[in-house]
Amino acid sequence: MSRHKSQQTWKVYTQAISNTLDSLIISDKESKCIENEAGFAQLLHLALECKKNDGEIIFIGNGASAAIASHCAADIFKNASIRTRVYSDSALITAMGNDISFDQIYATPIAMTMREKDVLVAISSSGASKNIIEAVKAAQICKGSIVSLSAFKEDNPLRKMGNLNFYIPAQAYGYAETCHAGLLHYWTDSIISNLSENK
Repeated sequence: MSRHKSQQTWKVYTQAISNTLDSLIISDKESKCIENEAGFAQLLHLALECKKNDGEIIFIGNGASAAIASHCAADIFKNASIRTRVYSDSALITAMGNDISFDQIYATPIAMTMREKDVLVAISSSGASKNIIEAVKAAQICKGSIVSLSAFKEDNPLRKMGNLNFYIPAQAYGYAETCHAGLLHYWTDSIISNLSENK
């Protein structure tokens, strides 16, 4: 009986994740590239201004990205005392999907609740999910700040829609999702650390 062979070793896998993270590209709303530390400083500033102005950080995603969104929303709410929101409640999603359309499951609530002082964090590995794109369009109309996290194709539409855009050049869901989670954890830890230092 033959044993299943792993396609790659753990060392190769973790090195690939590290290389992918090192290849992060951050850009602004004009698609101009921003140096990584400067980009994360801007991301931190968005969160701190949101807290200062009693704003809300809204997180959206599909599948694993929805789970990452919920996780990050919970961490920031609990540990940084910044108001957060997700729209992944099953009753809400199924009602919106059934009565309006799946493309509008996030866009409709965002249009109803988002304010200029709020921040939308849109997570999509493909950067092309219709419901995520429609949600970002709704946020643009609300004039809130938008942060996008995407992967796969360099020219994915989501990458061009945010005030800050974080692109991971990964071509597989596992790499993209792991890197997006790492990026958001780094942001969360930076917020908490900054708030602790300035008490």
